[in-house]
Amino acid sequence: MDITFIDETNTVSETKIKEIEELLQFAAKKLSLSDETEMSVTFMDNPSIQEINRTYRGKDAPTDVISFALEDEGEDEIPVIFEEDDEPMPRVLGDIMISIDRAKEQAEEYGHSYDRELGFLAVHGFLHINGYDHMTPEDEAEMFGLQKEILDAYGLKR
Repeated sequence: MDITFIDETNTVSETKIKEIEELLQFAAKKLSLSDETEMSVTFMDNPSIQEINRTYRGKDAPTDVISFALEDEGEDEIPVIFEEDDEPMPRVLGDIMISIDRAKEQAEEYGHSYDRELGFLAVHGFLHINGYDHMTPEDEAEMFGLQKEILDAYGLKR
């Protein structure tokens, strides 16, 4: 999987970015995603994520993670048709935006490490761009169960 990282805060170390990449690669294998899959992760501060939250979700407050899936299933989708010898286009999942400020605040609030919180937010956003949500109790149980399974198997336990 090809992941593009953007650090708008200039505070996330290369080591930390590599750790998040390894975690997301692990999660991608768990979901059996193709190596040709692409996505992006942007690290930002509270004012930046608040602006996105206000613009796209109508909520004028900073949040921890926002995901924009590019593969929303809809009735108006146009199928892409390839010739047999065409190289298939990579699957582009979407974008995850994580507030570094909220990750630090929540790690302290929940009494676990910043690494665990950042990993949790990355996997949470990753599952969203892969079609999971928590709008109903059933969907929440499925998504949060898978999220815990991935984090535990990777070694990021609470």
